[in-house]
Amino acid sequence: MEDFRTFAATMQRSPHPIYNVPFALLCLSSLLFSASFNMLIPELSAYLSSLGGGEYKGLIIALFTLTAGISRPFSGKLTDTVGRVPVMAVGSIVCFVCGFLYPVLGSVAGFLLLRLIHGFSTGFKPTATAAYVADVVPRERWGEAAGIHGLSFSMGMAIGPAVGSAISQRYSMDALFYCSSAFALLSIVILMNMKETLPRERRQGLRWSSFRIARTDIIDGRVMPAALVTLLSYMAYGVILTLIPDWTGHLGVSNRGLFFVAFTAASLLVRFVAGRLSDRYGRVVVIKCGLAMLVLSLCLLGWGDTVVGLMVGAVVYGFATGILSPAVNAWTIDLSHPQHRGKAMATMYIALEAGIGLGALMGGWIYHDVMTRIPFILYGTAGMAVMAWLYVWRYRKDNSRTEVITP
Repeated sequence: MEDFRTFAATMQRSPHPIYNVPFALLCLSSLLFSASFNMLIPELSAYLSSLGGGEYKGLIIALFTLTAGISRPFSGKLTDTVGRVPVMAVGSIVCFVCGFLYPVLGSVAGFLLLRLIHGFSTGFKPTATAAYVADVVPRERWGEAAGIHGLSFSMGMAIGPAVGSAISQRYSMDALFYCSSAFALLSIVILMNMKETLPRERRQGLRWSSFRIARTDIIDGRVMPAALVTLLSYMAYGVILTLIPDWTGHLGVSNRGLFFVAFTAASLLVRFVAGRLSDRYGRVVVIKCGLAMLVLSLCLLGWGDTVVGLMVGAVVYGFATGILSPAVNAWTIDLSHPQHRGKAMATMYIALEAGIGLGALMGGWIYHDVMTRIPFILYGTAGMAVMAWLYVWRYRKDNSRTEVITP
């Protein structure tokens, strides 16, 4: 209740109207987009096994993140030259189309091909969304805005898996795929009513040259500290997406989305507060706390082999991601140049997709359907998070500039 009172009081005394209709539409669109592809995740592992491709489980997430990562330089450039809204729309359209094609391509090869194509959705929409948020929110409140938008995206992550598992169990996988498309379509409808924020003088229109990517268009070196932390910390998410559905079933939980509901609910509780704290005390301080909690959560998940242990680990993991995500997003914007926000966010998201993909690929390769290996994979992933913490600690020690954003 205290958080909701704080939220309401903030809305009343806000010196800048970030709680307005455009920001609300953006958050609602992101919620529906997130639910669209996250509702598939808990059931895809079992679905692939039913097709006879159980040995390819590591590719479910790895292929998705591969094309997401490849598309980031293009989405970053298009966001900075064509516009934020069209790029967001492309991401939702890909989700809409793929949902209808999964039932049609009912083979292992067809499924893996669609996972490859489906990855373009997250390669486009989040990049442009982050730039849109930075356009409509003042610098001193980027952390708070990232936290609020993260709440919406996380609500989609919570609703999606629970709804997806329920639909697949009560009806069929085909019904689940069509429902995913319906959520994506609603996201598109909302985007059609949003105003473009890229200044008119910077819009170039869509042309063939828009798809020519130079080396300087791929990576923004200014935001590499945030990108490295993202890479190392999101390996855990790739491992969790790949292994936790099987681990949940092994512990006797029929709804594979339960873990995702628990960790997302915990993430929702802290995102708003964490974003405001990063505005007040600095990004690096908050990121260090989030990384420490991430290490703890992975150790708890590896150590606990009961349903209670699973849920405790899920909640702590949710706190960790709820603290890290808005702080890292705001830190990326802090480090970027205003005219290259699309490229900056693309760089951070390339690192995110690379981390998820590496975690999924390595986790699936080591796991190979041997349940007793899962705890050791989680411990190894915790080691990656420790490396991220050490880097941030060293960055804070070596960097002389202040990390506190003064309102």
